[in-house]
Amino acid sequence: MSPMHLYSLWYLSTYLCSCEQVYHCMMDSSKFDSSSYFGRIHGILMYKDFVEFWDDVEAFEARPDDLVIATYPKSGTTWLSEIVDMIYKEGDVEKCKEDAIFNRVPYLECRKEDVMNGVKQLKQMASPRIMKTHLSADLLPGSFWEKNCKMIYLCRNAKDVVVSFYYFFLMVAGHPHPGSFQEFVEKFMDGEVPYGSWYRHAKSWWEKRKKPHVLFLFYEDMQEDIKREVIKLMQFLGRKPSEELVDKIVQHTSFHEMKNNPSTNYTMLPDEIMNQKISPFMRKGIVGDWKNHFTVALNEKFDTHYEQEMKGSTLKLQTEI
Repeated sequence: MSPMHLYSLWYLSTYLCSCEQVYHCMMDSSKFDSSSYFGRIHGILMYKDFVEFWDDVEAFEARPDDLVIATYPKSGTTWLSEIVDMIYKEGDVEKCKEDAIFNRVPYLECRKEDVMNGVKQLKQMASPRIMKTHLSADLLPGSFWEKNCKMIYLCRNAKDVVVSFYYFFLMVAGHPHPGSFQEFVEKFMDGEVPYGSWYRHAKSWWEKRKKPHVLFLFYEDMQEDIKREVIKLMQFLGRKPSEELVDKIVQHTSFHEMKNNPSTNYTMLPDEIMNQKISPFMRKGIVGDWKNHFTVALNEKFDTHYEQEMKGSTLKLQTEI
């Protein structure tokens, strides 16, 4: 059975197991019942299936030439993954289209019984391996730090993240209904969403930015000047950024190209699993969409909370460009 088919089965099993729970949640959309879907790892909300096999994640053995792409969910992970894979494959578009992005760049902590297993997938991969994770710096398995593996963290402003996360909850089976947008934002501010507090997550990686093997990037910078950021990535990865190669990568990884590319847009999954009629997986890919969702009152509340949570941090993000 192909890895792509296995991934589809993982989503399908999640969908079938949670159909009844989703139905009841939708009957009362004001309820965000996380107990049926999530557990906790070191106090942080996490998908139950991931929690069950967490020992395998913590014991993961890194290799010195591993590359880790780390993000908080809905922060441009697929975009960055495709750019990095293009760099590794020296701009060979056809090689990148041979398999889905989630097989080329496995999701480290992802687990659904024996159907989907990021750790197993990575163990079977030849070096050099590229992998993605949504773990904060303090939850990343220790072997990555011990072996000084290269790591790239992509940070996106919290307001656009919460909008994207909300639509992700709506369109992917296996999540409780998020309720209204305002209710979901309240949960987000409290860190009661998968992977916990955005503030803690971003700050945990910001504190590691001075390590020579860590590259801290901003989603907004990539939107503002993607060529500059691709060159920065190539230099970090020890590759020579020729103009021809940079242009090829920029063209192939544009939002339009990726939205229409089956190996990056998740359209191989049926609507019952990832309903792209509700919202496409690759929705807008812009900076500032939060302005179309936040009321004035909610924005003021969010800003006040944001200032409290980020007090003392030098991390600054753009919310519009």
